Amino acid sequence: MPPDTSLANLPDGLSVDVEDYFHVEAFADRITPENWQNFPPRVVGNTRRVLDLFGRAGVKGTFFILGWVADREPGLVREIVDAGHEVGCHSYWHRRLWHMTPAEFRADTRRALDVIQDACGRKVVGYRAPTFSLVRKSLWAVEILAEEGFVYDSSVFPIHHDLYGMPEAPRFPFCWKPASGITLFEIPMTTVRILGWNFPLGGGGYLRIMPMCYTRWGLARIRSREGQGAVVYFHPWELDPEQPHLEGRWRSRFRHYINLKSMEDRLSDLLSHAALVPLYDFLQAHLAQGPLPPYSLESA
Repeated sequence: MPPDTSLANLPDGLSVDVEDYFHVEAFADRITPENWQNFPPRVVGNTRRVLDLFGRAGVKGTFFILGWVADREPGLVREIVDAGHEVGCHSYWHRRLWHMTPAEFRADTRRALDVIQDACGRKVVGYRAPTFSLVRKSLWAVEILAEEGFVYDSSVFPIHHDLYGMPEAPRFPFCWKPASGITLFEIPMTTVRILGWNFPLGGGGYLRIMPMCYTRWGLARIRSREGQGAVVYFHPWELDPEQPHLEGRWRSRFRHYINLKSMEDRLSDLLSHAALVPLYDFLQAHLAQGPLPPYSLESA
């Protein structure tokens, strides 16, 4: 099928998950929220490094902020907003959705929203689940996000992975249709399709692990063959090769620490070759082309 050329001028979306190195899922089996306070924080300096990088490149993005961070560093949230970026919600406690009951998830989300919105002085309309944990067994969260007033979610990763993934989900923006009738748009993480399989592209560990030639090739392929833009994402700690090294399983340590020293150069390369915008603007660019395809919870 030829690409939809009406979408050829769509921008790419740029997003940052604002959390510290000790919040990550890679070490969650050893580090619990009860002892987060025992680790030296580095999120402020690392996020300012991201802001400087974006400023030099002349781009704006969406910063999905952990409520725990916003609670302790409201000034950082204001710096992000004052620099012209969008602020989104990344939960309060960085717990995977299926580790919570619906009531616990709603409480966590409301607490995060309260502190983030108090800090930034504006309504937050975008959500990203920790560890992309919106999967088949946690789809009940879609209804709650819609009821809590979010316009869009960006938590679905349509790949196979040992920690997350919903490979059957649409690969490009779509519209959830919860039973309540409230619309919630979804902005999935970007994948490139090769021989019938979805491969991750342009974000986080995949941006650090895979060679830049793969990233450039994948982004060009998506645009030329499918007429679509991509979603770039990463974390501030990924620009910090001097962060403390934590004990953990070999696979977790590999995923977390590989190529931290080259991440800033890789990001600079991406920022200089793409038309990047915050995810809300990315969504509006899609909606300007017409309604997004629906995807029901029953069919997921």
